Amino acid sequence: MPHPLIYKIAPRPLWEEAERTGVFQGAPVDLADGYIHFSTAEQVGETAAKHFAGQTDLVLAAIRPELLGEALRYEPSRGGALFPHLYGPLALAHVAWVEPLPWRDGAHVFPDGVLPAPGSRP
Repeated sequence: MPHPLIYKIAPRPLWEEAERTGVFQGAPVDLADGYIHFSTAEQVGETAAKHFAGQTDLVLAAIRPELLGEALRYEPSRGGALFPHLYGPLALAHVAWVEPLPWRDGAHVFPDGVLPAPGSRP
């Protein structure tokens, strides 16, 4: 079942470049892998901890997956979980919102309502 929103963590300067052009081409890891990595709400906290620990000047972008069409595929990744991957650039028209993702007291601070409540089921 598709998720209401999927998320991309990106360095602010890279995202600002996308805002100038209207298209996010991907971070270096995305370009190397051939697709843009996204996470669901259930996955984004672990993604931040595993791949962005200690990094500051990040943004969290929420994307409407239903607008991405067949270029979006849910594929097995970490622990066999299905992660959303976009095979192509991300038009910023498909972005619902973008917020800072600050690092504070040893963890990233997510906007309210992004992470599922402890004990909730997807």
